[in-house]
Amino acid sequence: MSALKDIYSPIFYDRLADTLAKTVSSFEKKLFIAQIFDDTFSQKELKDRMRHTTKVLRNFMPDDFGSAADILQKTIILLRENQHGEDSLAYIFLPDYIEMYGIDDYENAVKSIEFVTQFISCEFAVRPFIIKYGDRMIDQMKKWSLHESHKVRRLASEGSRPRLPWAMALPELKKNPEALLPLLENLKNDTSEYVRRSVANSLNDIAKDHPHIVLAVAQKWKGHSKETDAIIKHGSRTLLKQGHPEILSHYGLDSNGLEITDFKIITPKVKVKESLEFAFAVKNTNDTPKSIRLEYAVYYNKANGQLSKKVFKISERIYASGQKETINRKQSFKLITTRKFYPGLHKLSLIINGDEKDTESFELAL
Repeated sequence: MSALKDIYSPIFYDRLADTLAKTVSSFEKKLFIAQIFDDTFSQKELKDRMRHTTKVLRNFMPDDFGSAADILQKTIILLRENQHGEDSLAYIFLPDYIEMYGIDDYENAVKSIEFVTQFISCEFAVRPFIIKYGDRMIDQMKKWSLHESHKVRRLASEGSRPRLPWAMALPELKKNPEALLPLLENLKNDTSEYVRRSVANSLNDIAKDHPHIVLAVAQKWKGHSKETDAIIKHGSRTLLKQGHPEILSHYGLDSNGLEITDFKIITPKVKVKESLEFAFAVKNTNDTPKSIRLEYAVYYNKANGQLSKKVFKISERIYASGQKETINRKQSFKLITTRKFYPGLHKLSLIINGDEKDTESFELAL
């Protein structure tokens, strides 16, 4: 299995160079290829290869960004004609070029972002412009939220997310996201699920710092349509996992008349790379049907001996009066890059409608 960085392959650069030869004046393919595959290329990871491509391309482009932006547009048009590269991660260097060399040319950069994002998303590249130009850029993104292209509309919400993963932070919007609300309002009924999911992700980002804002939006949008209800549900996922009382009340999720019994950890000793297995029963003792959200929390042992809690969702559905179900689950301890496991005592708890119930311990060994 090849590494993701290998999308920057000799074949890719050969095709790219053939296209650039038709759009860049006096382009020298051999020199371009030689500069790409320098002595350090093989040691570069994905992001470094992307930035390296941006810098090498700059050596063949005009100094004036407006002229360079015209070339980027012509290059994309030609790539489309050859049915090559649409939405391909390898072309992320095109937004990077705008970020690096267009940051001081607002007018031309904005036009270029609008065009390029319809070929490869500019959600990362737009963020330095938000930081530098503030309200001016946010106003532009509000305009983009009404654009005919769903990719531009998504850029408006995704690029302005306060906590977009793997992206540059937007401290002012984390501190005060109110400027984003009109933009999200424009997109709440978008015909594209791709866009609506981005709206939900933006709300979820906001909820981590300002839960009251998302709760207000939830009340305002409630029942507007099944699509907006879905946006709110997905946008409230962090609050739901935290057991936030107001969002639980919003969805009628209380634990009255709900029972958890027969909780058992089937594998009280588990090794890294194996799975923890547990089981329990849940029953609705109410006289009426009840919406039940089932979750469990793993309290991971950390290097300092403290426990760190992470919540996982099992299900959320309606239980009839008197209905009882037995649940069996496995939690993997397979090695992953985003979490390091430490041996010792861990804990597992069950959560029903945000109410944390029984807790049991288990031992993790290397």
